[in-house]
Amino acid sequence: MKLRQKILLLAITPLIVALLAIAVAVRHQANLLAQQQRASVETAYVASKEAELSHYVTLATRSIAHLYDSGLDDDETKTKAIHILASLDYGDDGYFFLYDLSGKSLMHPRLPEIVGKNLWELRDPEGNPTIQKLIAQAKSGGGLVRYLWEKPSTQKMAPKLGYVVTLERWGWMLGTGIYLDDVDNALAKIDAQNSVNIRSTMLWIAVIAIASALTVALSGLALNISEHRVADAKLRVLAQRVVRSQEEERARLSRDLHDGISQWLVSIKLQVESGIAKLAAHASQPEMARMSFDRAANQLNDVLGEVRRISHDLRPALLDDLGLAAALDHLASEFREHTSIHVEFISEGNTDGLSDIANTVMFRIAQETLTNIKRHADASSVRIRLAGNKQEVSLYIADNGIGFDVAGVAQHPKRGIGLRNMHERVNTVGGKLELSSSGEGTTVIAILPRV
Repeated sequence: MKLRQKILLLAITPLIVALLAIAVAVRHQANLLAQQQRASVETAYVASKEAELSHYVTLATRSIAHLYDSGLDDDETKTKAIHILASLDYGDDGYFFLYDLSGKSLMHPRLPEIVGKNLWELRDPEGNPTIQKLIAQAKSGGGLVRYLWEKPSTQKMAPKLGYVVTLERWGWMLGTGIYLDDVDNALAKIDAQNSVNIRSTMLWIAVIAIASALTVALSGLALNISEHRVADAKLRVLAQRVVRSQEEERARLSRDLHDGISQWLVSIKLQVESGIAKLAAHASQPEMARMSFDRAANQLNDVLGEVRRISHDLRPALLDDLGLAAALDHLASEFREHTSIHVEFISEGNTDGLSDIANTVMFRIAQETLTNIKRHADASSVRIRLAGNKQEVSLYIADNGIGFDVAGVAQHPKRGIGLRNMHERVNTVGGKLELSSSGEGTTVIAILPRV
């Protein structure tokens, strides 16, 4: 996987993880809220139904109050009361029922077939004595009772919440109730709506996550394209700079060969030819020819020195034979001889262990720095220190010259080529270059890691 792909993945992954965590937290909180809402609604709904049942029973007792309070206990009066209660109806499943305290059914508008039967021993599918529970609650002062009873509209057993009271003088238990499956249906609708809301929220989070990931990916792609273009432009500039540097180096070598070695060789050729001519003309006086050959020999020594200098500039033999420290020491000595600037060279620690490329980079940085000092610094002394440890080798070069504007030179299109070359050389081997300058002098520090 490429570095840019890794960076893009590292940018998207935390975003996706964060959105997933948010989604899990939102879902958990939504479910918790839905449960709390369901419990609250169920409590409020059941409480309202309990109050409603109490009002229904109060309404029923008031509807027969004129008969019950008359003091009459004859069958005709009771029959009138039963007919009034049987006529009270509030829906398919809303009715009143009437039992005596021994469990005999006196009135049931939805199940007339049980009227007159004693249901004291009646038990629901779970084995609970239904009528006994109702009568016991009525005798204890009346109130609410939960039990199972057949729902008229469906003819199936369903949980029911009843409210019962006693008519003590007549020995009756009067009651009514609501079926709780209606409450469950209402709560099921609430649960379904909550589920829809949760799914909708999760969908929005998913859409936001996808949109965010796409935005990051597209932004990364756009940045990648932009950086690619910038890199291409820098690469073209670098290629042009390399070509220009190569041409400049070739031009310098051409000038050295043409202006120095070529002219010396021509002069040597003329001296040799002159000596040969003198030998031919004055064979008896070889001293005359010897002077020409001596001058030719001296010029050959100069040519050899110039060839060594050019070879040393291209790649010093000391760098390969004796190492970086010896090559830098020799470079400092030559600089001192040619410029009359005091140069102090110090080598500390183990400076071996760099690759051939890294050694060349260090040497070229020292060459470029000393060349800049010679041309621009107006310095009287230079201090060079080469130090090494287990992890890295560092080169420290400081002068007491006039300094320069580092930022200004770095941004100038036609200046600072040498500095840029130094930075690029160091970057190619994974090192770092630090440069600082002021009116008190300039300091260059190159740090390269060991192989």
